[in-house]
This record gives sequence, C-alpha cells and structure tokens, in this order.
Amino acid sequence: MGDLSRDERESLRFEIFQKIKKPLDEWMKLVPGLRFYAERCLRTERYDGNVVLMVVDASFTSIGLNYFKSVVPKVLEFKEKFGIKSLSELAKYDLGKLKSVWKNERSWRVATAIASYLSNFGIDDRTAFRQWARNSKLLSWKEDPLGRIKGVGLVTYQYLRMMGGVDTVMPDRIVKRVINELLNETGFEGITDDIEFIKFVEELAKFSGYYATEICWITWFIQYEEDERKNYISMLKYI
Repeated sequence: MGDLSRDERESLRFEIFQKIKKPLDEWMKLVPGLRFYAERCLRTERYDGNVVLMVVDASFTSIGLNYFKSVVPKVLEFKEKFGIKSLSELAKYDLGKLKSVWKNERSWRVATAIASYLSNFGIDDRTAFRQWARNSKLLSWKEDPLGRIKGVGLVTYQYLRMMGGVDTVMPDRIVKRVINELLNETGFEGITDDIEFIKFVEELAKFSGYYATEICWITWFIQYEEDERKNYISMLKYI
C-alpha cells in the first residue's frame, strides 16, 4: 500500500475489512459467549479478578506451550498449592518452591519481576495493573518497565495489556497465521510486521463491531475440532 494515495489506501482497507467480516462472523458463531469472556478480560476480572493468577498465566504462556493443555492446568495447580493472594507476596516467593509446579525458571523470573514492579505502585493489585495498562504504549513497548523485563517479548506485553484492560491483540504465531491465511484467501497479502499486524487487527475490530480481544481469542479456538473446542470453551469459566 506504500505507493497508494491516502484515499486509495483507505478504500483498499475498507474493501479488505468487508471481505474479512463474513468469515469472521461465521467463526464467532462457533464460540457463543466469547464476548462475555472478552469483556471480563477487559475488566481485569479473569480468574475472579486475581491479578496474581493473570501474571502467572502470562508468564507461563510466554514460553509457547499449548495454552489449554499445559498452561491453564498449571496455573490452577499453582493457585491450589500456594494460595498466594498478592503481587507483593509473589514477588518475594522462593523460586525453588514455585518450580515444584512449573519447572521453567525463566517463567518464574518473569512473573516475580512483573509482580515486583506492579506491587510498588502502593495501591491494590487490580488498580495497579489497570493503571499500568492504561499508560502503556504499543510503539514504545521496549522502553516500558515491563517490556524491559528479560523474557517479556511483544506477545507477552500485549497479553498483559489485554488483561489490564486495553482492547488489543497478541501477535503470536497462531493469531498471525489464522488472520494472514484469511487475508490470503480473500485475495490480499498477509502482514508480517508485528506492529502493523496489531494496528490492522485493532482497525478490523472497530470496523467489524468485535473487540480486538475477541478476534485474538477466536483464532485460537477455530484451530480445534468441535469436541476439543467445546472442551476448551468450557474451561473459560474457570479462568
């Protein structure tokens, strides 16, 4: 689109959105109630509003394992085994003990570093998390205090922003593959650059009437067969 005028770019973008919306609508029918869970995420109410579990979830997710098979069961096991109630408590917790649930030390270093930063706000965890997210920026993510944490890449940063109340998308490999395949199927080029991809999905969300968060999540669900998808959908009420 670089050689097009502004009006031509806007016209092409509108055409792309129009062609994508129909299959997107069909996808959404496969996961009834997804909006409810997206809105709950954007209110920072996942895991019954337990920010510790949200931070642990994001830290586990950062290493790229299957979310529903690997991450969610371990987050719930962590909850039952340790009962850690606050970010300040998580920030100081013994890594050796935490590794009894999840062996990857990098994940715990990410989690405790995030917890340490947010707990220094001097306010309750949910308010601190939402305040950080509200002030976070996409383009300067590498300069953000959480973006500077070793092990927090753009995908994890975006995931944290979503749970902190920002309606955006994670440019992970599944989301990008599904959206880019849809673009290709409707006659358009895929988007390789992560930042441009995020901006595109945010614009698509405004055009289509969906949350960017919904679009992000639906790409994960449609990759599964019906029975497996229903099983994973049933897990949403716990997380």
